[in-house]
Amino acid sequence: MTLAKSPPVAMPVVGPVVGPVAASQIAISVLTALLEARTGQQIAAYRSWRLDTALKPLLRDRKLDTLDQLVTQLLEGSDRLIGDRIVDALVNQETSFFRDAQVFELLVEAVAAAQAERRRVRIWCAGCSTGQEPLSLAMAFAERHQTSGAPMPEIVATDVSEAALARARAGRFSQFEIQRGLPVRQMIRWFDTTGSDWVAKPELVKLVTFRRMNLVSDQPPPGRFDIILCRNVLLYLSTQTKTHVFPKLADALNPGGMLVLGAGETVIGQTSAFEPSKGFRGFYQLQGEEGRSQAVG
Repeated sequence: MTLAKSPPVAMPVVGPVVGPVAASQIAISVLTALLEARTGQQIAAYRSWRLDTALKPLLRDRKLDTLDQLVTQLLEGSDRLIGDRIVDALVNQETSFFRDAQVFELLVEAVAAAQAERRRVRIWCAGCSTGQEPLSLAMAFAERHQTSGAPMPEIVATDVSEAALARARAGRFSQFEIQRGLPVRQMIRWFDTTGSDWVAKPELVKLVTFRRMNLVSDQPPPGRFDIILCRNVLLYLSTQTKTHVFPKLADALNPGGMLVLGAGETVIGQTSAFEPSKGFRGFYQLQGEEGRSQAVG
């Protein structure tokens, strides 16, 4: 993962290390501070076990035994890439093909409605992880195009992790990943087997434009979008960070555009830029220009 030009991390001030328990608490504080500074994502105290699980491969790769040793190397600053690799390992990349299938059915309807009213529809998948979500969209709309001749929407997918994006662009998935949500018919139609892996056909991958973006600190992709999917991303952000992200999402939408969040996420009580969609249950539509100004201002 390459997170170039990331802002310096404000590491917690700690006293002398006394015993393994104190050292572990210091390591947890440093690692969670690094993740939040780079991505805005937080790891709750009760989920600190995730640090050890996620960083085990990196520890093995660097021939280290403990998180404290890893943090020592991070703070020494001799390896510029170690912070990137730590963040890449800690960023939550949980995803699957056609996750929440009803959402994709509604998206097809929403795109059809938008295409009936305006130019080519643009979709932005924010926090696309290893690419299953945008590739699911690409499959759904490519098959719709083949059967009805309906135009393809433009699909732009972004993520903070360069390593995740590299996997998405390669379209390479394990047997476990490919079976999560993907029907056999689409596996055979859109993927080829390479050893024990499944690789998306170039004709599918080319339907998605992948680019690196930090949702917290970077500007959205150029132009405005008709639909933004930002599912299960805000869930890991602090309330304060969300107040900076919602205006970006609002400003990136065309008038009448819609925002799609994860099942456990909502805009209610967090922003005045959106309201529940009147036509598509579970989606959020952009308020009028007045609501837009309040969000951005």
